[in-house]
Amino acid sequence: MTFVQVMIMATLALVIFLYGLMVNFQKWGTGVTGYNLEPQAGKKGSAITFLKTWWKQVTAESHHGHGILETLILDIVFQRRILKRSPFRWIMHLFIFGGWMTLFALSGMMFAVEMIEKIGIELPFTPDVFRDWLSIPNYIFGYILLIGVLIAIVRRLFVSEVREASITYDWVLIGVIFIVTISGFLADGIRTGLIWSFGLDPSAAPPAALFHSIFSLFFCIAFIPYSKYIHVIAIPLALLANKGGE
Repeated sequence: MTFVQVMIMATLALVIFLYGLMVNFQKWGTGVTGYNLEPQAGKKGSAITFLKTWWKQVTAESHHGHGILETLILDIVFQRRILKRSPFRWIMHLFIFGGWMTLFALSGMMFAVEMIEKIGIELPFTPDVFRDWLSIPNYIFGYILLIGVLIAIVRRLFVSEVREASITYDWVLIGVIFIVTISGFLADGIRTGLIWSFGLDPSAAPPAALFHSIFSLFFCIAFIPYSKYIHVIAIPLALLANKGGE
């Protein structure tokens, strides 16, 4: 598969993601004219209505709650509400969220460098050099994500209340992240011949990288608005609208 074909797949995944996000926004904004009000009878949901209502709530003055910056850092990034409930669960969430989002950002940076090079803008480094620069942070946050996923698996296997509340769908979601993480290590390991190569021939690196890229695009981006993973968007929006909370 050529670079152009991969970019087409990435664009398709993004379009699917944005469409699903818009559908959710429409559902959340079904005719409401203010925060916590009932929908207007007979009025179709509007993504614009939802965003306007949400922004009005975010910017409204409040005598309780916290500022936007404090909410963003403490409640969304560091997830202090989960920490107060369960430190073990907090570590799992922080590792999965932090690993996932950082790897996504690093992939975005790599994508930007490759696109800049493709359109003919000269950079002081090549995409291959930039990929080597990102290798260590990719490994670090890849392991962080892997640890978070393994904690989630252990909780569902050995914590009775979590195991009893789990359904097949929950296992599928965890399995998807696990496959994305492991396939990334394998693709890089085969390419570099390091820890995760398992002695496989370097010629297997391109197909492994392609599988990882396509699987990640559709299950870590396009699939989000259509699954329980929509909470990575819904919860931060709700926290900002509610001015956080401990």
